[in-house]
Amino acid sequence: MSALNLPKPAWRTEEHDMLAESTRAFLAKEFVPNLDRWSEAGVMDRDAWIKAADAGLLAASIPEAYGGAGGDYSHESVIAHEIAMAGADSWGWAIHGPIVAPYILHYGTEEQKKAWLPKMATGELIAALAMTEPGAGSDVQGIRTKAERSGNGWVLNGSKTFITNGQHANMVVVAAKTDPSAGAKGTSLFVVETENAPGFRRGRKLKKLGLDWADTSELFFDDMKLPAEALLGPEPNQGFYQMMRALPQERLIIAGGAIGMIERALMLTIAYVKERGAFGKKVIDFQNTQFELADMKTEATMAKAFYETCVGLHLHGQCDTVMASMAKYKLTDLQNTIVDRCLQLFGGYGFMDEYPISRMYRDARIQRIYGGTNEIMKILIARSL
Repeated sequence: MSALNLPKPAWRTEEHDMLAESTRAFLAKEFVPNLDRWSEAGVMDRDAWIKAADAGLLAASIPEAYGGAGGDYSHESVIAHEIAMAGADSWGWAIHGPIVAPYILHYGTEEQKKAWLPKMATGELIAALAMTEPGAGSDVQGIRTKAERSGNGWVLNGSKTFITNGQHANMVVVAAKTDPSAGAKGTSLFVVETENAPGFRRGRKLKKLGLDWADTSELFFDDMKLPAEALLGPEPNQGFYQMMRALPQERLIIAGGAIGMIERALMLTIAYVKERGAFGKKVIDFQNTQFELADMKTEATMAKAFYETCVGLHLHGQCDTVMASMAKYKLTDLQNTIVDRCLQLFGGYGFMDEYPISRMYRDARIQRIYGGTNEIMKILIARSL
């Protein structure tokens, strides 16, 4: 069910519809009944990851040869939409599947793919991506975590913050300087398995404005010894290139979550104003309500059409950094605007935590920051002028 009535994009098949239906059913059974409890606890159940793996949600675009479903980004996009429509916005699924798994798949050696991807598919390994530091967010050149050679391996030192899946993750892709003299291009990525690993520490779970049950955390690496095979790829100082190639998909998946929340907000708001009465008639009967919803539906429809176009281009390797930046920037800005306008139509009830729109209002705010702030997206777009 959707408040938007667009025709299916060319890339969407019956297989995608079946995936959407099965994902929706899984989330309704295993996630939705637990959302309030997880929100109160500030963290989801670890075994929910295993259930999601059994439902085929953790490895949609991992090839079958490595234990995945053999799909592509379009399948991840369908799952992202259903997660947003279910209100499971705090789940760090996107980091694990559409973001970290492609790093391993595209840049890992054959041995690394065989070692990590099947375990990611089953949920035995939960992934996190550790790039942000207390003094370095979007600026890769400012990374201070370093990895130095030690015999055949490496020694890792540094700290990371704002790390999604920080409490549950037992496999972390860490950005570290391996050649400080080379600036951003002296960066490498390391895949760190954390189970009983000397030198690895989890910091506190961070309290946030929204995404209550996302286990966003600090991570510390203190003289942590890594084997040679922890380096992602065959040689060091490839991290900047690897990250830049991965960013369009990361930004698209954020945009996909944005359009999913937009649709959910509209659906809930339309239902509410049709039921709620004021001054002797339904709120939907006021012209202001109709104009507000008409405007929001129009903007949301155009945004979804653009996003689905970007997905189609990405499947053919044609969605470049500029296009993905436009999608991330515009859709997350629109997400925040529409959720705010929808909350206004709920009146005082929109401010109450028992109504999903209030949580959506808080959860939406981070979308304009992570994955590269929207100000940085504008800079990237401006460079194409």
